[in-house]
Amino acid sequence: MTDTPLVLGIETSCDETGIGIVRGHTLLANTIASSMDEHARFGGVVPEVASRAHLEAMTPTVEAALAEAGLKFSDIDAIAVTAGPGLAGALLVGVAAAKSYALGLGVPLYGVNHLAAHVAVDQLEHGPLPKPCIAMLVSGGHSSLLLVPDVADDVISLGSTVDDAAGEAFDKVARVLGLPFPGGPHIDRAARDGSGAAIAFPRGKIDDGTLDFSFSGLKTAVARWVEAREASGQSVHVPDVAASFQEAVVDVLTRKALQACRKYDVHDLLIGGGVAANSRLRALAQERCEAAGVRLRVPRPGLCTDNGAMVAALGSDLVAAGVTPSTLEIPADSSLPITTVHV
Repeated sequence: MTDTPLVLGIETSCDETGIGIVRGHTLLANTIASSMDEHARFGGVVPEVASRAHLEAMTPTVEAALAEAGLKFSDIDAIAVTAGPGLAGALLVGVAAAKSYALGLGVPLYGVNHLAAHVAVDQLEHGPLPKPCIAMLVSGGHSSLLLVPDVADDVISLGSTVDDAAGEAFDKVARVLGLPFPGGPHIDRAARDGSGAAIAFPRGKIDDGTLDFSFSGLKTAVARWVEAREASGQSVHVPDVAASFQEAVVDVLTRKALQACRKYDVHDLLIGGGVAANSRLRALAQERCEAAGVRLRVPRPGLCTDNGAMVAALGSDLVAAGVTPSTLEIPADSSLPITTVHV
């Protein structure tokens, strides 16, 4: 037996209803109901559709997670929920459900930051985080560099996206190339048959002295290149375009991440978020970190995309740190800043 609390995490920031259960840094359940197929025909996530899907999926997904862990509701010691950032309506569903479960079970509630949770989840696979570490979060809506002295309390923003995040660029370029939504996995697969050196696409803000990112110009450059080829009657070799675009993205991401490590004299880099599942990003990051003497941590792909386990992991850290629980009046904040780890 152990006195370490069981924490149930609820994630509804976008299009996946994620329920995770952890005890300390041990993952007991990670159940996800995705509404991705419902959004695919629109070429992107429709907030109202996502919210309705969360409503329908919440109860069965929670029950599935409890069954996976072999637990009952009465075993749960605390509830953690993504309070932001994310889609407002989607967040509201999760926060309302979390309040109801916490009140009904008589257990504490912890509203947590979605981005900080992407950092905390790595502990379920690789153990406690080094203090400090640099975290690079790359997802559909965020490309961020963070200095993390303590994921439960102190997260400092070093750089972010000034326009399109990496994941958004993947989706938009996939559309240009006639690949399905979401674009990331399809570009990754197509790129395996192409050359990353075939086309010299631009690297936005690569040497501008900041730790910010910009992928809008790259996205436009790909679209203009494809348009020019088609206008001249030439064929477009999708694998080469996909590989060259992908190489431009991961080149910028890894260079900036290592710039942050050097600037702050930190020797541990964590990469999280949905784009961290990209095979070329993982390979190039490993290669460059080894050359720079930086230790790299990347969760397995299933923990990179949005999930309830990451929320439960951060909630568990908050419980262990003795952080005061949230009140039942916590809001769903679609623009919650990364520096606010819990609300």
